[in-house]
Amino acid sequence: MIKIVSFKICPFVQRVTALLEAKGLDYEVEFISLADKPAWFLQIAPNGQVPILITDQGQALFESEAIVEYIQDAYGALQPDLSPEDKARERAWGYLAAKNYLVQCAAQRSNTQEDLTSRAAKLGQLFDKVEKQLSSGATFFSGESIGWVDIAWLVLLHRAGLIQESSGFDFIGDRPKLKRWQGNLLKTGLAEKSVATDFDMAFRDFYLSEQTLLGRKEQTEVQPCSDSSSKSGGCC
Repeated sequence: MIKIVSFKICPFVQRVTALLEAKGLDYEVEFISLADKPAWFLQIAPNGQVPILITDQGQALFESEAIVEYIQDAYGALQPDLSPEDKARERAWGYLAAKNYLVQCAAQRSNTQEDLTSRAAKLGQLFDKVEKQLSSGATFFSGESIGWVDIAWLVLLHRAGLIQESSGFDFIGDRPKLKRWQGNLLKTGLAEKSVATDFDMAFRDFYLSEQTLLGRKEQTEVQPCSDSSSKSGGCC
């Protein structure tokens, strides 16, 4: 059986496990502490990072981008009939999402209003770009079936939803097509299936603690970033 080595709230891990869930593949997960990485992990992870996927043959694969490509190559693509051009487009939009996982993490961990404003604006620039690409009528990024791009963006949109639910802060703001896409992705249940059972608690403990602005602010004190504010570089 496939094995995933994971840190509980790592977004790059969730991208991999969400794809495994979407494919209906069986897998097991072993969680490690990034503050105290076991020696066996460092021996199989040249970059010292999660996720690691250990194949049925015992081969350890690293780097999430390579891992999701392996899953599609080894077990079949979510969208097998895409043209080479469309496949490249899908992978590019998926890569763009993954490039911004750490941008979102930094925004969620902001300690001051200034940091939250600037980091939310940076994330908002990304959201502006995908808002323009989304179709008003499609359920998912490329139509009615979930694909490569949806899996990559699910990570960002799941976490944005948790932040809004817990703190009232809306990273997505006035982007109706993105809001609709977020809702459609969350309805699939892949977000919950692709994380640990206590993920919500671990996520809130890290991103909504007394060490973060979002953790300290009351809902009425933190206002959402709008589409216009992200373009101007300001918020609130």
